[in-house]
Amino acid sequence: MQTNEMTLGALERRIDMSIPMAEIERGVEERLKRLARTVKMSGFRPGKVPMKIVEQTYGPQVRSEVLEAAVERNFGEKVREQNLRVAGYPRIEAKQPAADGQVEFSAVFEVFPEVSIGDLGSQSVERPVVEVGEAEVDKTLEVLRKQRAVFEAATRASVEGDRVVIDFTGRKDGEVFEGGQATDFPVTVGGGQMLPEFDAQLVGVSVGESRTFDLTFPEGYHAQNLAGQTVQFEITIKSVEAPRLPELDAEFAKSLGVVDGDITRMRAEIRGNLEREVKRRIRNLVRGNVFDVLDKAVTLEVPKALIESESKRMAEQARQDMAQRGMDPKNIPVEPAWFVEQAGKRVKMSLIVSEIVSKNGLGAKPEQIRKIIEDLAQSYEKPEELVKWYYSSPERLSNIEDVVVEDNVVEWVGTQLKMADKAITFDELMNSQQAA
Repeated sequence: MQTNEMTLGALERRIDMSIPMAEIERGVEERLKRLARTVKMSGFRPGKVPMKIVEQTYGPQVRSEVLEAAVERNFGEKVREQNLRVAGYPRIEAKQPAADGQVEFSAVFEVFPEVSIGDLGSQSVERPVVEVGEAEVDKTLEVLRKQRAVFEAATRASVEGDRVVIDFTGRKDGEVFEGGQATDFPVTVGGGQMLPEFDAQLVGVSVGESRTFDLTFPEGYHAQNLAGQTVQFEITIKSVEAPRLPELDAEFAKSLGVVDGDITRMRAEIRGNLEREVKRRIRNLVRGNVFDVLDKAVTLEVPKALIESESKRMAEQARQDMAQRGMDPKNIPVEPAWFVEQAGKRVKMSLIVSEIVSKNGLGAKPEQIRKIIEDLAQSYEKPEELVKWYYSSPERLSNIEDVVVEDNVVEWVGTQLKMADKAITFDELMNSQQAA
């Protein structure tokens, strides 16, 4: 076998190879002989089919398989000899047999880039610091009470927090538009279910009252035929219901899973859950900030093959998410091209993280994985069942392992740059989309 390697770009390589035809023919002959021992064909006993017939029937397929195996074997040998790290799959380009009885082909492929992290000492990252106190527990209890509110008919005009049942009709240029009409439609006043201009019209209304008003849809509204358009709505109030919140008593505590109804224990469990959620969100924020620093600090050309593979994976994930929400992906085509930019960023960060993990021995340890799972299980009524659930699936364990590895990388990077604590409020953390 002869080989010739050529660099086509920063990451793209080509290896030209030639394999003696005699080697291919020997392989074909050996495989056909093995096949002839067991092949079954009408009119012949097993193993008694004439070789000529076996060759006529299976020859083309066997030749293709032998050639493919030879190419794969020789490509693998060359890659190992040159210590190349191949990214994705090679593109094999066959040539016509040469006059000297050689099969010639080219393998075009990409290699993984060299990743150089460099000095991060001049970089800085903020680490949020959040206190969870009794005030945060009180706020959470109020949210939990509102979630369990019982609505009762009210004889007064509506206020924020009430539930009203309405009929409404929306018209654009005098015609009812699609989705612009409903009867017996329940809405929580000020709950954000409707557009703010619509919601504002539900304050101070009484049963039997009707209102007509204009509303302008925002420019980015999901229904394109309504985006930026002004329409007219007519609403009729069918009922006004006021919320009655449950008392903070033993029964309420039991509804939250505190078996003995102890109020003090209930507050302690809520505080523990809040502290775990705060910890998780802070970890997400710091991780995002650290990864942003790494992204800017490391210049890296990403293999196109890896971006293409990740784009396809993300598109498939999007299709699965749509199906789980009851949507038919066939009606909403999802193209890998939509995810190319995001896929490129993900692959780049994956390469950077892998380099840091490899160079610094930051792989996930069993005790780290166990701790993450046990922390997650603390908010469940039967923690041991969640622990068992994770350990029953290699895929779920792998997801936790990824979290541990990322935490290890963030901790290591934190020792290389300046990490500054910054106090923020509980509400600021909870409202941060980055931390979610």
